[in-house]
Amino acid sequence: MFKKIPNYVKYIFTNVLFLFIYILLFRILFYQFFAQLEGVATSEVQKAFSLGVRFDLKLAVITFLPLAILILIVNYRFFKTKIYKKIANLYLVLAYLILTLFYLFDFGYYDYLSIRLDASSLRFLSNLEISSQVLVESYPIYKGIFGLLLLCFLIFKLSKFIYNSYSSQRNTISKKIKAIYFISTILLLSYGIYNSITHYPLRWSEAFFSKKNEVNQFALNPVLYFFDSFAFRSEGVNMDSFKAYYPVIAKQLNLPKDSISFERKVVFDSTYTKKPNVVIVMMESVGVKPLSYYGNAINSSPKIDSIIKKSLSFSNFYVHKVGTAASVFATITGLPDIENVKTASRNPLIQDQRIIFDQFKGYEKLYFLGGSANWANIRSIFQSNINGLQIFEEGSYKTEKRADVWGIDDYELFNESNKVLKKLSKEDKPFIAFIQTASNHMPFTVPDQKESYTPLSEDEVSDDLLKKSGFKSVAQLNALRYLDFNIAKFLERAKKSGYYDNTIFAFFGDHNTSMKRTDKFTKEFDLNIQAQHVPFFIHAPNLIKIGTISKNGKLIDLFPTVASLAKINYTNYTLGNNLLDSIPKKTASFVYLKINGEPAVGLLQDSLYYSKTDISKTTGLFNLKTKEVKDIKDTYPLVAKKMDSLLSAYYHSTKYLYFNNKKKK
Repeated sequence: MFKKIPNYVKYIFTNVLFLFIYILLFRILFYQFFAQLEGVATSEVQKAFSLGVRFDLKLAVITFLPLAILILIVNYRFFKTKIYKKIANLYLVLAYLILTLFYLFDFGYYDYLSIRLDASSLRFLSNLEISSQVLVESYPIYKGIFGLLLLCFLIFKLSKFIYNSYSSQRNTISKKIKAIYFISTILLLSYGIYNSITHYPLRWSEAFFSKKNEVNQFALNPVLYFFDSFAFRSEGVNMDSFKAYYPVIAKQLNLPKDSISFERKVVFDSTYTKKPNVVIVMMESVGVKPLSYYGNAINSSPKIDSIIKKSLSFSNFYVHKVGTAASVFATITGLPDIENVKTASRNPLIQDQRIIFDQFKGYEKLYFLGGSANWANIRSIFQSNINGLQIFEEGSYKTEKRADVWGIDDYELFNESNKVLKKLSKEDKPFIAFIQTASNHMPFTVPDQKESYTPLSEDEVSDDLLKKSGFKSVAQLNALRYLDFNIAKFLERAKKSGYYDNTIFAFFGDHNTSMKRTDKFTKEFDLNIQAQHVPFFIHAPNLIKIGTISKNGKLIDLFPTVASLAKINYTNYTLGNNLLDSIPKKTASFVYLKINGEPAVGLLQDSLYYSKTDISKTTGLFNLKTKEVKDIKDTYPLVAKKMDSLLSAYYHSTKYLYFNNKKKK
């Protein structure tokens, strides 16, 4: 019976089988080296693997389908004409190469952000030079290129072998039988793509069956998911929705209810005789979970811990979206980044914003970073909105020693920043500075020795302790320890330089680093908001009262808070609030993330977290203080409704202000 099947049909299914096996090998590699499935029930892992196999089969069929259609059309001529052989060999080499590249990028993307490759990863192409250098410095790229060339050669040989194995058939069949094989092959291939016996085909959403995100991520096929995620495109402002929810945001922010206006003037009866300086330090990839101050098992941040104890800290502070560019945009503009595929900083239509940073009259305004301000179009966010801004970047420092793709390392960055601030202080010029660190970012470049800092070796940290801490590697731990050292060193320099006593230092994490699940912050990990929970503390012993504030805060609250501390008269056109406002108000943290593969928004108030997906409108209400991840929206429908309204109000108000907060000409 098998011998009667036309060789061109055998050729099709043989290649589909090889593609399927090849794709399946990547799933096994992901399971072995990247999937974080410790402690997950065997039944869930098995279901995820079963779904994954179906996705992999679907991808194998889709990959070969264009060539299969050509073969079915030309049938026996496929083995008689050399051009078809060349087309087949070239197609298969390219197909295997593209698949391999997709999976390699997926592995790196997941290792960095703990999510599979999706359309939002295209934002890295906007800075291809930087992204390429990160790859070169983080992974063995040149060896990989050699491996890819070797792979192409082997695939070419395999393709020729399979082709030659089936090219010897000489018997022909009737048109009727040929039609049957044609239809049967099309039906089988179609079923491989449909991959379901129900009324609905196999879809990416089926992968999100578990409450454990790591299980769902394992089930996904990154190639299929990458193209599926293109459906989630960011949209412009929906004026009907905005107007419907404006009364809600007006009540929350104490705005006028009879007209649309976000303008709130803040005027102080008295100001400081000597204007206090303001230094805002963005701590790259720092969340609350890796800090020993918040209970990490490793003494990872002793110096930051001691600084927090002498500062005003905010224990429930959240950034809106995972990503450095997103956090820089939100900090400066006072608007959350809720763009899906690209960051808001890359949207040329929303660069013009009225911001608080620009309203520090009489201040020298400075931005320090170790690399180039062209990264992620950040230069535009600063320069288009801040008059008189001085940007210090790679190439503008007197002493530079490039550490990696991000430019000079944090030690040199803080040292060079201090030189400028010291000079301004001696000239009695008040300043506001934004310092953007980078060493606590892949490729985790740290020196072998820097004054009192030395990195830990692999054998100095046991596997059990590393696992308990949630760090993925000792290199990741060392990068945080280096940042910890540099922050303390920066404050030491500020004291010696004479501006420490009259400066407000505001430190915040732009997002958490990718970590494993531990017994700390487990509910946030399971709900996929661990990356948004970051430290925020204000260090100014002579100007503030030391303590901890537990009210919910968000990144866009940073500038209203520090401006008020400095007693700067300003007009707030944004969605941020002064977290030190004495008026009693139930604050909230607004986050933008992905839930079950969809763009979603979330709201945190006290111990409650409410979320809603953008496409399917799936909602959930959870108590962060309980151990179980249980949706309680049906138990507390009024609470869920109220939080849903405020959540929608933040979302639509953000969209509105993107395009309606332009500076007056």
